[in-house]
Amino acid sequence: MPPTTGLILSGGGARAAYQVGVLAGIAELLPPDAANPFPVIVGTSAGAINAVKLASGATRFNESVQQLTRFWQRFRSDLVLRSDWPGVIRQASRFVGHSLLGLGSHVPVALLDSRPLRRLLHEHLDLDGIAHSLAANQLRAVAVTAFGYESGQAVTFYQGRDTIEPWLRHRRIGMPTSLSIDHLLASSAIPLLFAPVRLGEEYFGDGAVRQSAPISPALHLGASRVLVVGVSGNPQRPAPPLPTQRVFSGQQPSLAQIGAHMLNSTFIDSLEDDIELLQRLNHLSHLLPRHLDIRRLGLAPIEVLVVAPSQPLDEIAARHRRELPAALRLFLRGPGATKTSGAGVLSYLLFEASYCSELIELGRKDALAKQRELRHFLGI
Repeated sequence: MPPTTGLILSGGGARAAYQVGVLAGIAELLPPDAANPFPVIVGTSAGAINAVKLASGATRFNESVQQLTRFWQRFRSDLVLRSDWPGVIRQASRFVGHSLLGLGSHVPVALLDSRPLRRLLHEHLDLDGIAHSLAANQLRAVAVTAFGYESGQAVTFYQGRDTIEPWLRHRRIGMPTSLSIDHLLASSAIPLLFAPVRLGEEYFGDGAVRQSAPISPALHLGASRVLVVGVSGNPQRPAPPLPTQRVFSGQQPSLAQIGAHMLNSTFIDSLEDDIELLQRLNHLSHLLPRHLDIRRLGLAPIEVLVVAPSQPLDEIAARHRRELPAALRLFLRGPGATKTSGAGVLSYLLFEASYCSELIELGRKDALAKQRELRHFLGI
């Protein structure tokens, strides 16, 4: 059987613009009328939006990537969240009054008001295209993952062929459904920053929370090899020096620094750990005796290729911090997010065209820098 290629788009707020650049670079390597090279597409958080957009236009892969590129290149903060003075002040007041003082009605409250994002997705996404792509055999399945606050489970909602069975593992399940805007909003609802979204009887938040095996959904959906597009700060840099060789400032961390580490732990660490585990299992499968049935043992090798940023995204965000609307800039200045030391948080929230465009170009260059591996991996 020919291999089934899965595409994994991790989360990360505005950092997901980097994924679009990688896809644009891949589109340059393919013929103009090439079919969708990714029968299985899995997305989490903002990566879920990119995944669904790509899946809904799978019959026109290059055109779909071009639309995604234009979508991100025209981004502004006010298209994603309330960035005007009244909106920012009202939301901050509600958060303090309800979540800290227990005042007001029992409604989901977060630091930022993301209702504009719902309107944006309704205007730019055609979810009926998923069924069309499935019927045209250009797609096997597309999935988005969200985290249930009551159940404590990472739920992968997928839309695909009838032959794909649901799955149940420890704190992660797969559930067939017809994907909707609410699934995307739930998957991209970063805890505390964006309000959780109700799906059925439960409220859901960002799918990267407690997602212990980010690659697993693609394998359950039938992928036999995976391309992972990460959004980490810069995993390709050399190992850091030992603590005894480094110079520390001795200053207490700001809220933004603490928040950046928490966001990185949510969006990046689990994915990188899962990639490392998969590579170890692949190595183990090659060491086993030939007479053993490695597929029955669950150790069939899974080819994996990773494309990740070659430059630190927080440093790029720091260069663009003055482009935030004045109200948001003031709101984020107190925790230290507008300082260079707190730019990690800013890199997730800087939904501005210049920053997103620079990430897109970085992703395109990183993909083309790996074009030899990509050509071999995708059979181009």
